[in-house]
Amino acid sequence: MGHEQAPTRAFVIHPEFKGEEARHAPQYALAEAVSLAHALPGLEVVGDQLVRIATAQPKTLFGKGKVEELQQILKTAEAELVLIDGPVSPKQQQNLEKAWNVKILDRTGLILEIFSDRARTREGVLQVELAALGYQRTRLVRAWTHLERQRGGLGFVGGPGETQIEADRRAIDEQMVRLRRQLEKVVRTRELHRASRAKVPFPIVALVGYTNAGKSTLFNYLTGADVLAKDMLFATLDPTMRRVKLETGAEIILSDTVGFISDLPHQLVAAFRATLEEVLEADLVLHVRDISHPETREQKADVEEILAELGLREEVPVLEVWNKIDLLETDEAERLLTASERDESILPISAITGAGLPALLAEVTRALDSERHAETVLLPFSDGKRRAWAFKEGIVQAERQTEEGFELDVLWTARQSARFRDM
Repeated sequence: MGHEQAPTRAFVIHPEFKGEEARHAPQYALAEAVSLAHALPGLEVVGDQLVRIATAQPKTLFGKGKVEELQQILKTAEAELVLIDGPVSPKQQQNLEKAWNVKILDRTGLILEIFSDRARTREGVLQVELAALGYQRTRLVRAWTHLERQRGGLGFVGGPGETQIEADRRAIDEQMVRLRRQLEKVVRTRELHRASRAKVPFPIVALVGYTNAGKSTLFNYLTGADVLAKDMLFATLDPTMRRVKLETGAEIILSDTVGFISDLPHQLVAAFRATLEEVLEADLVLHVRDISHPETREQKADVEEILAELGLREEVPVLEVWNKIDLLETDEAERLLTASERDESILPISAITGAGLPALLAEVTRALDSERHAETVLLPFSDGKRRAWAFKEGIVQAERQTEEGFELDVLWTARQSARFRDM
């Protein structure tokens, strides 16, 4: 009978650079790094520490005294893997591994590992593999025989026989070329799917937000779906879509997406773009914020930065949804709910209790209706199909019969207009 291997003992370090302006306070950055470590199966976090650095040392990142001090801490904690929450050069990684006799993984490597573990769609898997190879190419990390391979993934945490990591640059380059070819095929297929989706008349409403803001919980509440919603960073990677009927009878497609994170490795922006195409094509974006988090403003700035980098069109309206009011003090939550009655730009909700959701859905309906434009179209008498469709969609405001056919005054979205003309 087989037995489960013990988890790899991991220690998390967040370097705090003296005099450097960081968006996130160091204690919250460290807490996020620990959450990232918890998000990777096969790791047991045995300690964490903030380490102040006056000047980054080219060879070891930390000064000589700090390297020795940390060596004792890691030895006492019996750490096998050290996660450094920031960029670490190949030379620094190699020297620290020798000094501490542990495996080193920087922030980019850790996030790549998590993405590899979570990616489900063919394209997501290929994008992550491509990003991982680009990262490996710069550092050709050798295997560590005292660390057994715990799981699938990319092998940064792994053990013996890691031929992919030991491969030379030419082998990696050849693999990257193969992956790019496979990706091109997948992208072509997806474009066909997207073209067929564009004919669907329902507007797309996309949920975006910082990771762990409660998007999947909100998605489940509104759709009755059972998407994985855990208190874990990157619980969902691939977008999920469901139809939702609004009180007016109109239907929308609601799309749940991967959570964003600060300092996203640039290698992963392409993978994000692939999984976030629903957002870029959306008629309305709901930016879900964890309003109870001490750094909710900083998280908002990170999300807006990534959306801009991904190329969200300026004309797409974005509504801010202030989630997790159930975690606020009662009077603070009530104050927000009262303020939202006067100010439509404030949408406080609790995806757990359902508080504020009727107001949110009403605002979604209003925002989508404001995207509609009026037009008059003429249909020949023989075109019963389009006439029936227009009435079924509820977009006909008035109808007149002329000698040529039916004259319809319609109020519709650009998507409905395109669907009508394609029929």
